[in-house]
Parts: sequence; C-alpha cells; structure tokens
Amino acid sequence: MYQHIIDQFIQQELLPDAYRQDISRWYLPLVAELHALRQHTAPATLLVGINGAQGTGKSTLAKLLVQLLRSRNQHAVQLSIDDFYLSKPQRAQLGQQVHPLLATRGVPGTHDVQRLLQTLQALSGAGADADTVLPGFDKASDDTMAPAQCRKVRGPVDIIILEGWFIGVQPQAAADLQEPLNTLEQTEDKDGLWRRYVNAQLGGDYKQVFARMHKLIMLQAPGFEQVLEWRSLQEQKLRQSTRSNGGMDANQIGRFIQHFERLTRHCLQTLPPRANIVFELNQQHQVVNRTDHAAVQTR
Repeated sequence: MYQHIIDQFIQQELLPDAYRQDISRWYLPLVAELHALRQHTAPATLLVGINGAQGTGKSTLAKLLVQLLRSRNQHAVQLSIDDFYLSKPQRAQLGQQVHPLLATRGVPGTHDVQRLLQTLQALSGAGADADTVLPGFDKASDDTMAPAQCRKVRGPVDIIILEGWFIGVQPQAAADLQEPLNTLEQTEDKDGLWRRYVNAQLGGDYKQVFARMHKLIMLQAPGFEQVLEWRSLQEQKLRQSTRSNGGMDANQIGRFIQHFERLTRHCLQTLPPRANIVFELNQQHQVVNRTDHAAVQTR
C-alpha cells in the first residue's frame, strides 16, 4: 500500500536507494506503532519528538512519517524546532543584552518557545473548520517568514511530529559548563556566560514542550566527528535542490557547528537511555540497530 509513496519520496528527497531498506525494515513498523498508539491517546493529539544531530536525517524521517501516516487516514503534521526561531531583530537584541553569540540562531534561547506551546495547543484543540497558522523560518534571509508565506492546517490534528537537534535533552550539570569545549567557547565565551544561559533555557520553557511528548525517537549518530561531515553534505544537498551557489563554505560550516557541539555531545551521551526508541546509524547514514526504552505513557 506504500510503494508509490515511497518511490515518489525517494525521488523528491534525492535519497539513495539504500534508504528503501531502512524504510522497509525500520520505519514501516514505526508507522504501524504510531498508528496504534494514536488510538490510545485519542482524543488527545499524539506528540512524537525526533532528536538527531545535524545531518542525521531527522527532518527527512519526520516528512516520511507524516506522508505514510496520512495514507492511513491520520491527520499528521510535521513541525521543526527551527520553525520557531526568534526573528533576526529579536536575536540581535538578545546578543546586545545577554551575549553576542545569541544573535546566531540554533541553541536553546533563540526560539519563541511560548509560540511553540501555543501552536501545539492550537493544533490539538482546533475546531473542524478552524485554520492554524504554522510559523516558518527562512534560513536564506535568517529571519522569520511573514504569515502569508506560512503553512496553514485546518481542523484538529491526530499526530504531530516535532523534530529538532536537541529535542528531549535535559540541562547539563553546572560543573560540566566550567571548561570551554572548543575554539568558539575559548575565544568568544571565555567567562561561560553564553553556555550557562543556553543551559538555563533548557531547564525553563523547553521542559514544558518536552513534557508533552508521548514518544521520543532518537537518530543516533556514530559520534560528533561524523556530524561535521554530514552537515557539509546537507549544505551540498541544499545547494543542489535550490540550484544556488550560496550557502556556507567549509570554514563557515566548521565554525557554525561549534555552536552546537556542546549540546550535541551531551545528547549523544545522555539521551539514548532516555529515548523511547533509538535508531543507531552507521557512517553511511543507514540504521543498523533499534533499541527501545521505557513504556510510553498515554494521556
């Protein structure tokens, strides 16, 4: 029943044929599980989180799950934590008032978390004829999209797939923040103000989002060293899909990744035992193992 959807998806997303094996072996059973879980959470909307370092394929998986779930008559919607970045002026203000590194999007503290919570509530509580506007972010302009450019979803949603690189992670211990981790922290966050601020945000409103999740899925990279290579491939794919010569070069990507290194390593170390499902990836992006933890609590 899925063959046409899968064929079209592989073509549109420029995916290698090997991705079909992951779909067949790992992701189709996951679709069946989410479909069944939805029956237990109804009438509440099922919220599924997907965590994965940059380049692991979390947005691709989220998109695939939505398409396959819709084919099973589930009203499913994909959201990314990236959709809820603060605007460029708002981040510039943060950079002036708190720390210059907060002007760069990505880390906890650079999102409008209250708007994310409001959107989750609106999607689950909308009337049959009500439209919910889903915020969007234009990475090319590094700013939020105008409402007229954003997606709209009508009526209540059965399943929300929320993906992001630090979804579900808990704050680090204060002692772990004392020493700088990379060149960026050594030169631009010598006193640790930026990393302490970011860590504090994880213990704030983000916890409310993570607490709403019925299931947390992790795409586990082999290690942080692989993330830089995958992020570079991601940038190349973006240029191919947009037929653009823009984007970041190798040095820019290297510096950009350092903003995420601390929490990415923290996720890789602490999240696998806490996620409900962990898909372990090899260096070729293929899933080689699945591990399950903790019974899912319905609401």
